Amino acid sequence: MNLQTHAPVQLTEATLFHLSPEIRIPQYDRHTITPGIVHIGVGGFHRAHQAVYLDDYFHQSDDKQWGIVGVGLLEWDKRMRDALQSQDCLYTLVERSAAGDRARIIGSIGKYLYAPDNRQAVVDAMAAPECKIVTLTVTEAGYYYIEGSGELDVNHPTIQYDLQHPEQPIGAFGFLIAALDRRRQAGLPPFTILSCDNIQGNGNVTRKMVTAYAELANPSLAAWIQENVSFPNSMVDRITPATTDADRAMVAEQLGIQDGFPVVTEPFIQWVIEDNFCAGRPAWETVGVQFTNDVHSYEKIKIRLLNASHLLIGYLGELASYRYVHEVMADPLFRRAVEQLMEETTSTLKPVPGMELTAYKQTLIERFSNPRMPDQLPRLCLNGAAKMPKFVLGTVRDRLQQSASVNYLGLVVAAWCRYLQGTDDQGRKIVIDDPMAEILTDRAQSSDAPRSILRLTEIFGEDLSQAQEFVEVVTAHFHSLRDRGAKATLADLA
Repeated sequence: MNLQTHAPVQLTEATLFHLSPEIRIPQYDRHTITPGIVHIGVGGFHRAHQAVYLDDYFHQSDDKQWGIVGVGLLEWDKRMRDALQSQDCLYTLVERSAAGDRARIIGSIGKYLYAPDNRQAVVDAMAAPECKIVTLTVTEAGYYYIEGSGELDVNHPTIQYDLQHPEQPIGAFGFLIAALDRRRQAGLPPFTILSCDNIQGNGNVTRKMVTAYAELANPSLAAWIQENVSFPNSMVDRITPATTDADRAMVAEQLGIQDGFPVVTEPFIQWVIEDNFCAGRPAWETVGVQFTNDVHSYEKIKIRLLNASHLLIGYLGELASYRYVHEVMADPLFRRAVEQLMEETTSTLKPVPGMELTAYKQTLIERFSNPRMPDQLPRLCLNGAAKMPKFVLGTVRDRLQQSASVNYLGLVVAAWCRYLQGTDDQGRKIVIDDPMAEILTDRAQSSDAPRSILRLTEIFGEDLSQAQEFVEVVTAHFHSLRDRGAKATLADLA
């Protein structure tokens, strides 16, 4: 795709009709949309997923009460603030596949609030009567739960700060509680809290963490939340790499759009939601969202096949000095390891309507192999301590209960442990991005690694360090990866 004929134009509402006719623009009147949804954590994924579903919805429905107010809480959200506020909250979405690129402008975000600029404005947006749903993409770390126990980390600095400064919160739970308390005192019904993060049972986890926080802040409010607020489980899927300067340059050079924060993503998109909304919802099913009473079975398939494979690709790929997912998948040894991991995992899954497992696995291989989607490996590798229990270790436990092999599942864990040593197979430094990095890297360097890591009960529980077959498989793979490298280890498995 190369539509540029003139100097790129700054993306705003006023310039939409200056864009190439091949670029889809909002055909609805954005000024008639009211803000029914507040979303915390406006990153690439939200803008490639939930915001796209709503943009599709506004194109075909007269129901315009579901516009998005985006919220950023963190220091690095300043760049998103600056981009969206200067662009009337419009941005460019590019769907990239082997068949080519398709570009569109998304208009479903009506306002963007950067919380440190005005914390009360965020509470006001959630407390407003028209707000019916608050959605979250705050990553696993944003739920403040302790791995292993699953309890709220009450000593986390953000939790402690918000408990002590309820009028000026800094964390998602502090804002949610402040807004819900204001609604309760005003006699307004609550909003639904919908997690869109990659956490198994994300609605259940969110309910537990929010109510645990509320118990500490205001027990009577906690009881009201428990009785009135809905926390639907959901499963989300769309591979969306972080936006790069190369993406910005591509959008400017090929599409003629000056966009401070475009999104490049794949054609595939999926959203499965438990139909449990206390204050109403858009008719999302009309734009492809699946509603079910059994989100768990869908998310189990996605987490155990896609997310676990991403960990294997990320850690092994980093060790072998690859940079991108599609480069790893172009290596037959690595591709076969991913296929074998999926095969090993399949016995722990049950079929669900609309997802045939063999076809789904083949779709994943094709998605990972898409050379038009340069997904960087460090994105897959960060926060491994939080991801490993959710994406891999449940499958390990199920396979051990089946008295079945955990060879490739053990390889994922071993690759992570070797990665935590902080150098790749060529001796190049690897930066470990994980809240537990200090203890993890220290144990990875110890003489009894990886057993020292497997003894971390907050990650592996009390059971897996005692599971002899699992420990032996991880240890053997770790020693091979450390002594001989990723490629030689995989060659032995082929």
